[in-house]
Amino acid sequence: MLARGVTAIAKERPYNNLLRRLSAADFALIAPHLSQEEVAAGDLLYSPGDDVQTVHFPCGPALASYLVPSEDGRDVETILVGREGAVGGIVSQGFLPAYTRIVVKFAGPFVRMSVGKLEAAKLQSKTLRNVFARYADCMLAQMFQSTACNAIHSIEQRTAKWIISAMERTDDADTVPLTHEQLATLLGVGRSYTSRVIQSFKAEGILQTRRGAIQVCDREGLKRRSCRCNEAVKGHFEEVLSGVYPTDQAETG
Repeated sequence: MLARGVTAIAKERPYNNLLRRLSAADFALIAPHLSQEEVAAGDLLYSPGDDVQTVHFPCGPALASYLVPSEDGRDVETILVGREGAVGGIVSQGFLPAYTRIVVKFAGPFVRMSVGKLEAAKLQSKTLRNVFARYADCMLAQMFQSTACNAIHSIEQRTAKWIISAMERTDDADTVPLTHEQLATLLGVGRSYTSRVIQSFKAEGILQTRRGAIQVCDREGLKRRSCRCNEAVKGHFEEVLSGVYPTDQAETG
């Protein structure tokens, strides 16, 4: 019995590139165990110490983020996960405590399944195990790149990077639902720092702000202000799991 607000998966595959990357035979192994639910921004998927029992696949414009709590009570965002992947039980194979908070950054549909059902399906298919192992490698690369980025790049470069990363995961839309507060969390800095950077970008005509969102007016200008960390991550995705990272050139149908 599905919970209220949860729907079974139709025959057409969900708008998640990792699921669309699976062969027909591998998808058939997990399809009966998938359900879909519309999830609101800010919803908590996991807290540190929670048992990881469910795999969550963001679909379409939906976006999840990993947040590591700091000693001063702030959460620092490490990576974003959109329709290119999944969160929960990917690296650890589930049934282990969560290390970070995982929250919904952008609202939208999430497809879910039990970690136990996924692991059972992996035991039946070497190719299914291979796809998820490759995705785990890509996720680890994202984390490595994020660590390096936080250490060596300026707030301006990282601000531009996060906005571009969010755009790529929201159907490449010019307007993304990011607030100053959310950007500050992504950057691990105070809101005042983020506001100064945003004002600078606005003065250059790169972007505008509206209530609860940022509108990009000059994509090329934003790219010029960004570091190259997104490109490094996309390059690794393309080499390890071609066609999964959400770009104009890498959409699966």
